[in-house]
Amino acid sequence: MVIIVNLDVMLAKRKMSVTELSEKLGITMANVSILKNGKAKAVKFSTLEKICEVLDCQPGDILAYQKNEIND
Repeated sequence: MVIIVNLDVMLAKRKMSVTELSEKLGITMANVSILKNGKAKAVKFSTLEKICEVLDCQPGDILAYQKNEIND
């Protein structure tokens, strides 16, 4: 299974930079970038909640599941 992170899409839709999101969330730009680039191994529900609040979206707007048919 593969979890796709669409944070970059939501940032573009909201015309918001990683820097601005980082400041509004109170987390480092590096951590936002790790999440945005799909390199995060986990995300706290509290962080996901803050992202949804700041971007005025649902968790499904940011995260998507894609079945990896090669390994399944």
